[in-house]
Amino acid sequence: MFDVARYLERIGAGAEQPLGRLHRAHLESVPFENLDIHLERPIRLDTDALFEKVVVQRRGGFCYELNGLFAHLLTALGHRVTLLSAGVATSPGSGTYGPEFDHLALQVEDGRGRWLADVGFGEGFTEPLDLDSRDVQVRSGRGYRLAPEGDRLILWRDASTPEGWEAQYSLSLVPRQLTDFAGMCHHHQTSPDSHFTQRRLCTRLTPEGRVTVKEGMCVLTRGGVRTEHPLPDEAAWRRALVEHFGVILPVSE
Repeated sequence: MFDVARYLERIGAGAEQPLGRLHRAHLESVPFENLDIHLERPIRLDTDALFEKVVVQRRGGFCYELNGLFAHLLTALGHRVTLLSAGVATSPGSGTYGPEFDHLALQVEDGRGRWLADVGFGEGFTEPLDLDSRDVQVRSGRGYRLAPEGDRLILWRDASTPEGWEAQYSLSLVPRQLTDFAGMCHHHQTSPDSHFTQRRLCTRLTPEGRVTVKEGMCVLTRGGVRTEHPLPDEAAWRRALVEHFGVILPVSE
């Protein structure tokens, strides 16, 4: 079922475009969302199932789905891609992280070097980061850096905190397979301890900023200005999904 041309049409990009453009195009076209979890639809880490959902149905997903499928696209376009496991920071300054396979990210080699790509972290970096650089790397006006900690790398993001930086996740460079993430994928879609089961969310990057639909609220950020628009009922919430993401959920669900 995997169709490179159809996938590229989904994200509005061309096969000849560089990795950075493909990465940003994906973030602007395919939302990070957990709607199937709240519809009690099992998420299967199968390429055909992911292609059907993200490309054919024009939906989104979370890290295992989005980065898992993006890895197939990049491989088909000639990049060397390695799946990586990360533990997401439990809070910005805690120094503690979730378990292995908590998050799926990508190492991509494109002839210019090794890059960290991630189209499945919600509000993350807009273009890939140089995996071998320890300097601050600026993406869309925000600084990021990768700092060694033992045999792992900690991804830090410049933030409006007293410390100035907040941890995003702890990354392992050990190569993984998509099936390795099945256990944590099941956990995140079924456990009451997972933040994915606690509330619905749909968000994507835009050329001007970001659009997010969450429980009771639509948040638009344009040029650094954030505006909140209440969604007073289920009908308004569903209309916002259609307007901003083209997502139509079955009325029966």
